[in-house]
Amino acid sequence: MEFLWSPVFYLFALIPISVLVYILILRRRKPFAVRYSSLSLVRAAKPRQTQWKRHIPFALFLIAISSLIMAMARPVSPVTLPASNATIILSMDVSRSMCSTDISPNRLESAKAAALEFVKSQNADTQIGIVVFAGFAVIAQPPTTDRALLEATISAITTARRTAIGEGILMSLEAISEFDDSVISPYSGIEVAPVAQGEYIPAIVVLLTDGVSTTGLGPLEAAQMAKDRGVRVFTIGFGTTNNDAPMNCNPYASYSDPIDPFFGGGGGGQFRREIDEATLKQVADMTGGEYYLAESSEQLQDVFDSLPTQLFTVTETTEVSVFFAAFAAIFIFLSILLSLIWNPLL
Repeated sequence: MEFLWSPVFYLFALIPISVLVYILILRRRKPFAVRYSSLSLVRAAKPRQTQWKRHIPFALFLIAISSLIMAMARPVSPVTLPASNATIILSMDVSRSMCSTDISPNRLESAKAAALEFVKSQNADTQIGIVVFAGFAVIAQPPTTDRALLEATISAITTARRTAIGEGILMSLEAISEFDDSVISPYSGIEVAPVAQGEYIPAIVVLLTDGVSTTGLGPLEAAQMAKDRGVRVFTIGFGTTNNDAPMNCNPYASYSDPIDPFFGGGGGGQFRREIDEATLKQVADMTGGEYYLAESSEQLQDVFDSLPTQLFTVTETTEVSVFFAAFAAIFIFLSILLSLIWNPLL
């Protein structure tokens, strides 16, 4: 806890001064004597009150003064609060290896179906953006609450060559920065002061890939940029070890449809389709996210369902003077009340 007006603490000198004054007042009270015919009558009439009770109201008063001084010093403390809005960026690998049919009808179509269900399951006020990456990354859809627009974007995704996982992370940060002014763009060249350990902004990146980064910025370098900005990256490795499965980029096309050798169609070819689990785990660990492995459509849907997207929090430095002021008010009230009950003649 920090204090904005710490010089106010000099007022604590009033506490020992008040104690001394209280002691002097008690000692300066002049004793007086009254004659009674019988001491037994005095004992019977004397209220049964322990000596310490008379000092409790004053002690409570001192506690109240101390609490007021603390409030005047304007204490501030990091407080975790529910975020008023949340942003999720789906960063999807659209490299040609996603055409593999080891997961029916192919990895890409299965991933798109799971993404569509994920979008439908989110709260209406959650902002969702779509980033796709192959040899480079692009923002396919900036963060929005328009579910129809998101579904149309996901349905239109096609494939391209190479895999740039790091670029997918960078472009996701760019999408967040365009929506949230507090997040500095990774392409701005501005040096970022890392957020405190364990603090995160109300935005996450869900990165899905089936392979190994082959071009662009390294995934770990991009993960460091996400960590500095307080953005958690949840990584999903999607696919099986059946690297000999046929390739079909458009399983719904008829035989008469033309084949585009770059963006899709039928066709084969040899691609490296192993999942770089070690790197994906490192990316998740660095940023405070988590790594998931999905080897079927059902497992991928389970992964999307288990992502911690229902409750976003944000840590803010908040002044907490009101709590100390409230404590002071309570102790002053108790001091007055007990004084009236135990010492009605004072």
